This record gives sequence, C-alpha cells and structure tokens, in this order.
Amino acid sequence: MVSLRVDERLNNPASVPPFNGDNVLHPRHQDEEADHLYCAGEVRILILDDDPAVGRVIQSALARKDFCVESVSDPALMESKLQEKSYHIVILDYVIPGLESERVLGWVRTHQPEASIIVVTGFPSIDSALSCLRAGTFDYITKPFQVGQLQRVVTRCLENKGLLRMSEEALRESLGNAIRERRKALGLTLAQMAQRTSVSLGYLSQIELGKNSASIETLYRISLGLGVKIADLFQAVQMPN
Repeated sequence: MVSLRVDERLNNPASVPPFNGDNVLHPRHQDEEADHLYCAGEVRILILDDDPAVGRVIQSALARKDFCVESVSDPALMESKLQEKSYHIVILDYVIPGLESERVLGWVRTHQPEASIIVVTGFPSIDSALSCLRAGTFDYITKPFQVGQLQRVVTRCLENKGLLRMSEEALRESLGNAIRERRKALGLTLAQMAQRTSVSLGYLSQIELGKNSASIETLYRISLGLGVKIADLFQAVQMPN
C-alpha cells in the first residue's frame, strides 16, 4: 500500500504540491486494495477540515466506487452541511479557526446521532483527547498521519458498523490460511491431516488454498483434527489490510 505523509506543509495550501498519481492513492488502486471487502450499500463520509488540501488528501485516500466522500472547509457551512443528509462517518479536525471544538462536536452529535466520529488534530493534548473520549468518538488521530493509518481506522469503523465485510473469496482464503497455519504448527502434513479427518487430501488442499468452501461437517472434522473448536478457526480469520 502506498503511504502519504500528511505534514505541516498542509497548514499552508500554497505550499502543497499538485495532487497526482505519485503522491496520493489513485481511486483505481483503492478499488484493487478493497477487492476482498464487500460493502453493504453506499457508505457516506463527511470531512470537516478548514484546510481544503487536507480534505482533498483524505478524499483521495478513501476514494472507491461505493464510497461517497464529501469535504467542507468553510466553517460557516459546516453546520448546514451536517443537516443535509445522514452520514456514516464524520472525520473532524478538532481545531477549526472561528469555531469552538465542543460546539462542533455538539453539532455532529445533534445532527448526525448515528455517525461515528474520527477526530484528526495537529494540536493534540490531554484535554482534547479526554473531550473526544467523553463525546464517544471512534478514534483520535494526530497529524502528521499516514494515509494507510486513516484507511485502517475507517475500515475498522465500517466493519464494526456492519457496513464493510469480507467477501466470500476473502473469507475462504483467510479461513484456509488459519487452518494451514494451525496444521503446520502441529507438525502435520496434508496426508496426515487427511487421515485424521477422513477428508480427502485434494479437498483439504483446496480448502487451505481458499479455492473451495468447507461444509459445516467438514469444518467440524478439521477442527477435531487440529484440536480446536470451530469458533477458534473463525476467530483466527482476519480482515485484509
């Protein structure tokens, strides 16, 4: 994954270089990264940051076909934007000139009660962190930050909300990998595993490679052969990075 560091230059839009394929993630690449993720409907994300350069960076970082990512940099328009429609995530700059941070958090909570809030700030402090914690924000990210870090936070947030899930293909691959790693940790060959489980060697190989789905009965046999519960296998399944 390509990383872009958001640094102090973004506080001065005139010093920010033109955005192109060399310094931001191209939407096509984002789609390729997200091929293993299934989105349950359109995801709506709103960015509130007085620096339009930062807004553009975040929009580029989160761009994919099933995401609608909007950005507002004018403080005078932020509250009205929050009233236009519902959003799943609000990415909020904690320090916006001319606005009190607590007031803006109050707007989000009033107009977007179902939205998760991700705070980004170039002026971190214990007081602001505690205020965000009390406001129930999902995460608190300090500038400068890597684009990949923000992408992971957004993915985790959407996963928790049930809006972003692993595709069937990704689930098969991750489950197969969990089975293979457990088998190897026990020092078992595929042939030995087939003998333990009464599952054909070819079928086991296809399952471990993520090429075939295992039935519940087969997973039960495999879990017995590995000395674990079926639930343990699924707990080892991880979302793709």
